[in-house]
Amino acid sequence: MSFDRPIGPRVSAFADDALGDHDAVALAAAVRGGDVTSAELIEAAIERAERVNPQLNAVAVWDVDRARLAATTHTDTTPASTAAAPFSGVPTFVKSMASVEGLPNRFGSRAMPDTPATENSITVEQLQSTGLISLGLSTMPEFGLTATTESALAGATRNPWSLEHSSGGSSGGSSALVAAGVVPIAHANDGGGSIRIPAACCGLVGLKPSRGRVAQEPLPKLFPLDIAAEGVVSRSVRDTAAFMAAAERFRPATGMPAVGHVNEPGSRRLRIGVVTERNDGTEYDRVNTTELLRVAAWLDELGHEVEMTKNTFPVSIEDDFLMVWAFFPFLMWQGGKRLFGPGWDRDELEPFTKWLVAHFRRNIAKAPMAFRRVRKFARDYPQAYGRHDVLLTPTLGGPIHRLGCLAGENDGDVVMARSRQQVPTTWIHNGGGGPAISLPLATDTDGVPLGIQFAADIGNEAMLLALALELEAAHPWPQLG
Repeated sequence: MSFDRPIGPRVSAFADDALGDHDAVALAAAVRGGDVTSAELIEAAIERAERVNPQLNAVAVWDVDRARLAATTHTDTTPASTAAAPFSGVPTFVKSMASVEGLPNRFGSRAMPDTPATENSITVEQLQSTGLISLGLSTMPEFGLTATTESALAGATRNPWSLEHSSGGSSGGSSALVAAGVVPIAHANDGGGSIRIPAACCGLVGLKPSRGRVAQEPLPKLFPLDIAAEGVVSRSVRDTAAFMAAAERFRPATGMPAVGHVNEPGSRRLRIGVVTERNDGTEYDRVNTTELLRVAAWLDELGHEVEMTKNTFPVSIEDDFLMVWAFFPFLMWQGGKRLFGPGWDRDELEPFTKWLVAHFRRNIAKAPMAFRRVRKFARDYPQAYGRHDVLLTPTLGGPIHRLGCLAGENDGDVVMARSRQQVPTTWIHNGGGGPAISLPLATDTDGVPLGIQFAADIGNEAMLLALALELEAAHPWPQLG
């Protein structure tokens, strides 16, 4: 499969209806002000989803009856509710990795039983605390293990900017729905880039919070390191900032400074290191490097201290992180029935998932030292920043991949080799634990989005959001609408 990219047809759900082209903050304000009702927003979102989903294939499970009921009974119109529930009455989707009471939670896999969840996960409770109303579950690849949202269970989710190309993964369903204008914001999570990769592919804002910043389900005790973080994808920085503030009120983090509600650019000028090379010392592709340097020039014009710097992350950490990545499917293979019930059928797992299981088995004797090195990497992570406040890299290793390139049905060696090329940077910050945000500040030669990633040491979400607001104001990005 070639990575050459003739542009494909685009799909947009934007319309002159109750949703318009507004972000979630603006829509919630309109509800509170009496300019529109939550029911009108929900109906507009349902109509948009039904119109474009046959082309995008981004909805895994519908929950429209419950959404309509929630909107009909919605009465939160007081200005005082803004802080507690900044998105009150606004439609959204939940990624299929979170349990919603009454809906089957299959993690994008045929191996999972089609059994309705008996209760909401803490992730869903956190999302509901912001006032969002879910229309259902969005698509994802099997267990979120690939950087594209293609699964044997649901098929391929297409990128609204170009239907021939991937929406990224693993939060690709949510990202496609937000980019197309179906909803303004949607749930996403990130264990190796799964917020930032689809945000880059679909021209969105995608922030992976610091380790422990946002509430999430506890991992099995055997797991060596908590690499995942819950969050959202959105079209505006202020939506992501409002979510972070609301999530912090839902469950304040310990051991790091509060984020607060970041609602304006920061006045502090930052020391920004620009990295144009991968861990192995090779350069990024020409288009990504050109766009990266253009954004670096913008930052310099804004008065930040910008300089080129070397990639100081160790080359060996990539193989060690892969062992952590492969450990989860190995655990499922060994104990899936205990984890998921008698309906679990590991024979239905996709080839790439089985490849990860086999990779861990082949290298199981190396696992203890690999896990130890990853934990040491997390402890040493702050040192990689040196004198810099922010490290600037491309989000992806090349142009957006075509559908089929990274699908889990492919040979595992092929998928892994392509993944190493396409996703060389995002997983680093899952291992290290620091926040990283992808912003749609760049495009490839066809005008399709490319993400630029800004990363910082643990606890510095407020700094990244303030910088993102500054860049959004100075260089606003396009939307499909």
